[in-house]
Amino acid sequence: MEITIGVQNVGRELVFETDKSADEVSESVAQAIEAGAALRFTDTRGRHYLVPSATVAYVEIGSDETRRVGFHNI
Repeated sequence: MEITIGVQNVGRELVFETDKSADEVSESVAQAIEAGAALRFTDTRGRHYLVPSATVAYVEIGSDETRRVGFHNI
């Protein structure tokens, strides 16, 4: 699943893939914002991301649908 995080006063978005479901991501974002803690994620390559919830402008959670690769005959 692709996650996009917009950070206040930063021109670029943070975009990465994770193995978590949309519900898990949504729940962890909501909990971090309520607690005033950092959003913590690990991507599919094992890299860790920490974003202070006070600086988060938005979080876009992609669909659980996998991407298709290749050509489709019509």
